[in-house]
Amino acid sequence: MGGDSEGIERSVEKTFGTLRKLDGAHRETQQPLSLEDIYKQQRMRMVRLAILLVDDISSAEDVVQEAFTGLYRNWANLRDANAAVGYLRTAVVNGSRSMLRRRKTAREYQPPHQANARSAESLAMLTAEHQAVVDALSKLPRRQREVLVLRYYGNLSEAEIAEATGVSKGTVKSTASRALEALQKHIDG
Repeated sequence: MGGDSEGIERSVEKTFGTLRKLDGAHRETQQPLSLEDIYKQQRMRMVRLAILLVDDISSAEDVVQEAFTGLYRNWANLRDANAAVGYLRTAVVNGSRSMLRRRKTAREYQPPHQANARSAESLAMLTAEHQAVVDALSKLPRRQREVLVLRYYGNLSEAEIAEATGVSKGTVKSTASRALEALQKHIDG
């Protein structure tokens, strides 16, 4: 891969675009009417988002299940279905953070293991270039990884990323820039 930041950004965009296509993820044009509709439309997208953040399918599914449970509990307090999707996204990001904190704590008390937690099916569908991007992504700090995943996989605006992660739009922009530079360094080795 080239050493320029535009090249890495294109590569990240291409990788996450491929993942979105594999998942069938797209922005809904029709507003969901019920919790069941939201579950059907958003579950797999939220699971993939969580997988990219926690790098483990079973943990990702747990995070998403907890997010939907919280949505169910707070359903009456939401202003509309669009708020529900934002609520889920924020809950998945926060749940992923909690999962990673718990893992870190657990690793301090147990010897670390080197198992690759990604599913063989998901990696088999990716080219070597895409695999390099996903592998390098796992080496980034949490916030940088979150911003890139939400931007390029989640296809979110800076404002939506800021809302989901609880940081300012300026922080999102600078974090994305630093993350792309760091990703390039990891890929170039």
